[in-house]
Amino acid sequence: MANKHGKRYRALAEKLDSQRFYGLPEAVEIVKSTASAKFDETVDVTVILGIDPKKGDQQVRGTITLPHGTGKTPRVIAVAKGEAATAAEQAGADAVGAEDLIAQIESDSIQFDVVVATPDMMRLLSRLGKKLGPRMPNAKSGTVGPDLGRIVADRKRGQIEYRNEPKAAVVHSVIGKASFEPTALQENCAALVDALRRAKPSASRGTYLRGITLSSTMGPGVKVDPATIKAGGI
Repeated sequence: MANKHGKRYRALAEKLDSQRFYGLPEAVEIVKSTASAKFDETVDVTVILGIDPKKGDQQVRGTITLPHGTGKTPRVIAVAKGEAATAAEQAGADAVGAEDLIAQIESDSIQFDVVVATPDMMRLLSRLGKKLGPRMPNAKSGTVGPDLGRIVADRKRGQIEYRNEPKAAVVHSVIGKASFEPTALQENCAALVDALRRAKPSASRGTYLRGITLSSTMGPGVKVDPATIKAGGI
């Protein structure tokens, strides 16, 4: 079977000890040094959890505002009317509307990363469930609520959603850009892992944090020792 990775990737991967678990500071430095593409690569973290994703009482989902943001300002659109619509607009929403905005989503005539909405708009939005998929506004993901101004502001300044995959005990998340200072990446990673620890389902048994890997967009994965990831990343 042919290796799916190119020569550059393999050359970078050969510099790593695939059996070693690195401390967070060293792992961050390695990821930054291997992010040598011509663009500012995204830094991702993959966390394997000790949960049974088939069981409803062992789902992990929530939101967190990363201390240093993600390095990208998302395009947020808000489905709302009246005062909530005004608040969303003042908070920096890229587009605000009700039936008209829903029609634009339905016809693919608007680009966006995040959809937020007030509870009263969810009945109208419900028909777009299949189209929006994981981007469908949801109270659990912090994208539905009466205080739309706050919700928009939170998303704009780096709030992200984390959740395990539907059929896997794995959480994938962005924690910044390769151009970030090492301490910023450490603190963002630590904040996410701390949120995951706090979100541990009571039904989960055994080791909860079973694997943590950092990587850049084009770089190899670096295994991280969970014990080195503490609040603040230090």
